[in-house]
Amino acid sequence: MPRHISHAVSRHPERHRSQRVGWLRAAVLGANDGIVSVAGIVVGVAASGASVQTILVTGIAGVVAGAMSMAAGEYVSVQSQADAEAADLAMERHELHTEPGPELAELTHIYVQRGLEPALARQVAEQLTAHDALGAHARDELGITEALRARPLQAALASAAAFCVGSTLPIVAALASPEGRVASITTLATIVGLLLSGALAARVGGAPVLRGALRVGFWGALAMAAATAVGRLFNVAM
Repeated sequence: MPRHISHAVSRHPERHRSQRVGWLRAAVLGANDGIVSVAGIVVGVAASGASVQTILVTGIAGVVAGAMSMAAGEYVSVQSQADAEAADLAMERHELHTEPGPELAELTHIYVQRGLEPALARQVAEQLTAHDALGAHARDELGITEALRARPLQAALASAAAFCVGSTLPIVAALASPEGRVASITTLATIVGLLLSGALAARVGGAPVLRGALRVGFWGALAMAAATAVGRLFNVAM
């Protein structure tokens, strides 16, 4: 290969959107949950006839509890995935040590199924095994790659931080609303915020922006309607 071509290839790093999937999923979930959960609390309490002070205290309590809940839930969930990945890798490491022949044949069969000729598949399997046997099996047999590995702490922090950021929207909307219009203004601000959140998440993830915005906005509007209905059902001053 000519030197200039080799140099060009080596200086062509690619960043794919799938590399963001771990923290992006947690952040989107946290932000949307922060907006919807806290807005639901604010709208529901406001619809019951509560004072602005009660609405604010209830909303802030919802932010703290929700952020902690999101962080704990994400950590436990993703840690379970990480534990399963570690167990699979440990089993694969043992099999590579005790049964190298069958493992090489298994890797060869995988490459044949992907379109390589048997002889070439065997050669590729042998070379990858010599280079990094566990890495080859983790990637091609188990589907575990470095970009998609479970990262519990990253997911927990991204989810909690995004929840706090998202929840500021209904809190600020409630504080800025005149008395008696907290529920309606917060609902409107929440739906707009969810539309923007859905559009941003879709853009970062490479999905159609309008579809992402409408999908998130629809479920947010449904949540606001339910919260308003519950608040009016218990229409008592607090």
